[in-house]
Amino acid sequence: MKKLILCIAILFSLPTIAQNTDLEKEAIKKVIQTAYVDGLQNEGDLEKIDSGIHPDFVLLGIGKEKSMWKYPIEKWKANTTKKLEEGKLPRTGDDLVTIKFLDVDVTGNAAVAKIEFYVGDQKKYVDYISLYRFENDWMMVNKIYYEFKE
Repeated sequence: MKKLILCIAILFSLPTIAQNTDLEKEAIKKVIQTAYVDGLQNEGDLEKIDSGIHPDFVLLGIGKEKSMWKYPIEKWKANTTKKLEEGKLPRTGDDLVTIKFLDVDVTGNAAVAKIEFYVGDQKKYVDYISLYRFENDWMMVNKIYYEFKE
């Protein structure tokens, strides 16, 4: 009888678990859209960037002969400010960045999002963005990517 009750309890809790996961995925998508796409890429809005990108965030890339490089968010933000001053931001028209979510995987307070990154209608990158939930807020903590060469 105890096993039957346990099985019934689990079955009734599954929709709630799935619903919570869906809510977390939507929150993650919103953070990436607001902080990364709108804030960092299209508008240069430092407040939006800070709302969803952790201060210790780092972009990781690969170089030659198994080397790697790191680009911390503070340098990226400084470059964004420079682009604003030079009139290169905000982006408009065919220069706008858009993304398509391919997958969002959540386990507890850790998540990864796989996205296609477009400038205008041209696919430029596939990004893999790692996030942590700090208290109630999801924040991007790092990114790796694949660049499509023309």
